[in-house]
Amino acid sequence: RIRNFSSGASGAVPSPDGKQVAFSNRGDIFVTSVDYPTTRQITSTPAAENFISWGSDNRTIYYTSDRDGHLNIYSAKIGRDEDPNFPNATLVEETAIFPAGDRTDRANPVISPDGKQMAFTIDRRDIAVMDLASKKVRRLTKGNICNDRDGMLDYSWSPDGKWLVAVVDMHRRSPYFDIAIINAADGTITNITNSAYMNQSPRWVMGGDAILFLSDRYGMRSHASWGSQYDVLLAFTNQAAYDRFRLSPEDFQLQKELKASRAKAAAKPAAKADGKKKADSKADKDKAAKSDKDKDSKIINVELDGITDRIVRLTPFSASMSDAYIDDQGETLWFLAQVDNGYDLWKKDLRKGTVSLASKLGARPTGMQPAAAGKTLFLTGGGSIRKMSLPGGKIDGVSFSATQKFDAAAEREYMYDYMLTEAEKRFFGTDMNGTDWKAMGKAYRRFLPHISHNADFAELTSEILGEINVSHSGGRYYPQGAREATASLGLLYDMTYPGPGLKVGEVLAGGPFGHADSSMKPGAVITAINGTEIGSKTDPTVMLNSLAGRKTLVAFTLPSGEKTEEVVLPVRASVINGLLYDRWVKRNAHLVDSLSNGRLGYVHIKSMNDESYRTIYADILGKYNECDGIVIDTRNNGGGRLHEDIEVLFSGKKYLTQEIKGQPVGEMPSRRWNKPSIMLTCEANYSNAHGTPWVYRHMKLGKVVGMPVPGTMSSVNWIDMQDPSLVFGIPVIGFRTAEGNYLENTQLEPDVKVANDPARIVRGIDDQLKTAVETLLKDLR
Repeated sequence: RIRNFSSGASGAVPSPDGKQVAFSNRGDIFVTSVDYPTTRQITSTPAAENFISWGSDNRTIYYTSDRDGHLNIYSAKIGRDEDPNFPNATLVEETAIFPAGDRTDRANPVISPDGKQMAFTIDRRDIAVMDLASKKVRRLTKGNICNDRDGMLDYSWSPDGKWLVAVVDMHRRSPYFDIAIINAADGTITNITNSAYMNQSPRWVMGGDAILFLSDRYGMRSHASWGSQYDVLLAFTNQAAYDRFRLSPEDFQLQKELKASRAKAAAKPAAKADGKKKADSKADKDKAAKSDKDKDSKIINVELDGITDRIVRLTPFSASMSDAYIDDQGETLWFLAQVDNGYDLWKKDLRKGTVSLASKLGARPTGMQPAAAGKTLFLTGGGSIRKMSLPGGKIDGVSFSATQKFDAAAEREYMYDYMLTEAEKRFFGTDMNGTDWKAMGKAYRRFLPHISHNADFAELTSEILGEINVSHSGGRYYPQGAREATASLGLLYDMTYPGPGLKVGEVLAGGPFGHADSSMKPGAVITAINGTEIGSKTDPTVMLNSLAGRKTLVAFTLPSGEKTEEVVLPVRASVINGLLYDRWVKRNAHLVDSLSNGRLGYVHIKSMNDESYRTIYADILGKYNECDGIVIDTRNNGGGRLHEDIEVLFSGKKYLTQEIKGQPVGEMPSRRWNKPSIMLTCEANYSNAHGTPWVYRHMKLGKVVGMPVPGTMSSVNWIDMQDPSLVFGIPVIGFRTAEGNYLENTQLEPDVKVANDPARIVRGIDDQLKTAVETLLKDLR
């Protein structure tokens, strides 16, 4: 097959001189010119090549490939001296850095600024360095910085090639990572954050005088494991740089002028002495000057003592941050933050402290990569490439036009092997849950030649991953292209009405007709949509296809017999699902209030995420704060990560009463529920919605009522395949009890088992909810 594309650049990396950009797309490596759309395909294999790094000569790239059945590092070099760059190269020479038969995983090459060393990931969890001339390798870490098995370590070289900065997990608090400096010679690790907060995206800035990184230490904290707001922090590697940064604008300018004056004075006798050396040739002097310049530029003073005391916050506000960069002079901070829709480019003058919106990008999460000796900053992400000139900040798009050749059948075979490898490497257990994985791989391989569609391939993936007999596993297929979606008018219909037309049973609050000016009401009959009558053989759902968000004329007859028309904006099914959910929660809350005579409150945890937590927190300590108990409904919750927060929230035990003039005005703790509660579960609870009720009961916070919950408490990696329509999942973190048992595959049995009869549910009778209320009221006596 041949495909042409001009978007979808993944993992884009600019060359050191800023004239070329290498990127991957559908598993192959491409290089495009920055100034022209000329693009060359560098690799053409069924396997995946990615994680690109440039050599200092601008004519060599290094990357990861798993074409050998494991992760290996390859290099590609322009074959002819006459060819100016990769996009215009006639010959490209590819070399495996390590023997293809060596089964050790090596990946993520990062070349040092001088081009002499290559840092890389070994065995998916350690960092090693190779001397590219001698090929000698030294292992810097030994399983002490990372516990994950995805191999996605984040590290970068200092400008002098003597240090690495990396994201590390050294306190057994994954995913709460720290930032560390690693001595590239002996592997000594210095944790510079040692923080309980999340720290990420480190980079050397200001010529090596500082390390910039992102941290959620100061931002609004999420109650789940994602969604926290970040800031840009700066750790100074030496005291002199820290002192210089803290100077007032006036003192900084005076110091700058004094330094320039001294340099000028020192240059005069040097120039006079040089003039007397008539025997020296101009070439010798140029060579010496260049040598001195190189020597000076490589000197980095890293003072590890006291470095944690030299960390400062740079951003004036916390937000969802994508990346950040400081120019070599340390005068301007550029950062990508999401305040409205998408990530925008912001600018801060570090001397004056002024902050401004530099460019309204509205972009997806985007990285910032400097090139051309800090004169250019590339913004890469979301499939696009942008070039920003420094210091001005002018942004231009980098266009490319690429052609890719690939074999779909060979690609599917590779993706099958990739799935087998990643599932085995990443699965949290040590024995694939007792499955003979190699035998399974062989048994299912026989179906591959008969598969020509990705939907079938995803099904095959699900079948073999299902052999492991764990949750969070299987393949998914997301077909490309738009599909015709049926819109909704936000009405519930009387299904006993024979027609013609649609008889309204209920108008959903918040729906297209749920506003003050609408005359739509229960009992009305819709007779036409956009002028087309609804006959006995008409399918009204077809009439609503592709009308979401479009002005739509609806004709209807009111119960009084009056005929009228209204123009509304139909909505997507997802909006209706949300409205129906809100309706269900309000109904349940009303039932609990009625059944308990106002003594109990009701909350439903929709998902184990931050938004759901804030909703129930607002309710239980707000309108339900004076109730005697709370019914916590977790039914049909698909998971997330909230078990710790729910445990804390419902574990309160009153220890103080706040009083004013003898009158009680509050209780302590004031941010926890201090009274009895009960939790509802059902068979559809999944993942963290299995773990949360397990923790709730294990910590003796209250009784669990409902139906058993399948043992699905684990954390998953959803792994993208190189065909963008395919992903697969494998659980990578298991949760083990003190007794040594995994919660995965351990079913949670409720204290009070109650099944809801479908025949009663459709009549509005919720026996589980009724039993929960009765049980909690009984315990309150």
